[in-house]
Amino acid sequence: MKEFMMLFRDEANMEEFANSEAVQAEVKRWNDWIGGIAAQGKFVKSDALGYEGRTITKNTVVTDGPYAEAKEIVGGYIIVKAADLDEAVQLAQGCPVLEDGGKVEIRDVMVFEQ
Repeated sequence: MKEFMMLFRDEANMEEFANSEAVQAEVKRWNDWIGGIAAQGKFVKSDALGYEGRTITKNTVVTDGPYAEAKEIVGGYIIVKAADLDEAVQLAQGCPVLEDGGKVEIRDVMVFEQ
């Protein structure tokens, strides 16, 4: 089994988090989806990413926020175990970000010999 990272891309929408009931419903959607992957023994790790950050360029220019010029953000990720990329794509089906018009980018995790 290989590991694959799924990056969740969506438009930033802070208004959606103003309502605690909406937040609880969203968390449940994600927990249900991730729980389905975990039930198959394919879950490795997952985290949401915050909205605070900085971007650093080659000449050590630092700008606030990684999203200053972007309309979409990377909101989080999950790492799963799958036989191949096709199986990882199947695991991504039903991801809540897709239901909201977002995207899931799936990448294989490279393992380097030490």
